[in-house]
Amino acid sequence: MAKLEWHSLRVESTRLGGVKPAILILLRHGQSQWNASNQFTGWYDCDLTPKGEAEARAAGRALAAAGLEPDTAHTSVQTRAVRTAALALAEMGRSSVPVKQHWRLNERHYGDLTGLDKAEARRRYGGEQIDAWRRGYRTPPPPISDDNPWNPNEDSRYARIPPELLPRSECLADVVGRLMPYWNEAVVPDLRAGQKVLASAHGNSLRALAKHLDQIDDEAVAALNIPTGMPLIYELGPDMMPTEAKATLARSLDPTAAAEAAAAVAKQAG
Repeated sequence: MAKLEWHSLRVESTRLGGVKPAILILLRHGQSQWNASNQFTGWYDCDLTPKGEAEARAAGRALAAAGLEPDTAHTSVQTRAVRTAALALAEMGRSSVPVKQHWRLNERHYGDLTGLDKAEARRRYGGEQIDAWRRGYRTPPPPISDDNPWNPNEDSRYARIPPELLPRSECLADVVGRLMPYWNEAVVPDLRAGQKVLASAHGNSLRALAKHLDQIDDEAVAALNIPTGMPLIYELGPDMMPTEAKATLARSLDPTAAAEAAAAVAKQAG
């Protein structure tokens, strides 16, 4: 609770000094069904587990306790992120706030790794190759095949995406490239309007945004793991960059718990 109180006081003291920071809240969706089964998920649309639902509600309670109820929200079009935002907002009594959905906030497209158990994929392809695909900044997995039973590309929600923009596989650099236009054109205007903004998205789309905000270099971002259901709070200045230099997990309302959860994420591929 002390960390929540500290953050709330930090925001208030900044306002008293005459400079009102823009508040951005990053929230990775709660545990999904394929998080629990340790499968590469990407653009495949799976729902939250009961644990994931509880994580989303707990995030809402933590934000309310910190006085950080959002004025607007942005999510991907994937069920796990949409429901996480809805559950967190409901817990805060903020279900009426506008929620904007866009595919540019989607998880990284894992190509033909989609659906594979992460430990089995490591045995099949070797640890070095999986590490290159999973964490290499510019190394995408093989493109998804048309006969992959988990191929998400025919999902009707992507029917209006121009074919040249619809990915068949992505590295993190690709995610940065497709996310930044949405950040600049949709999220930043809400922040400049003085709204507290919640972005409910995914491990890799939020890693991509954290890379931009924290100016993490291409190699160092490989070590960044964002845990499910734990809000990360950014105070942004007029340039829409953080007002203080901090490691991303230190921006969590509970950095110790976030670090432990991030270590668990790092172990998922064996």
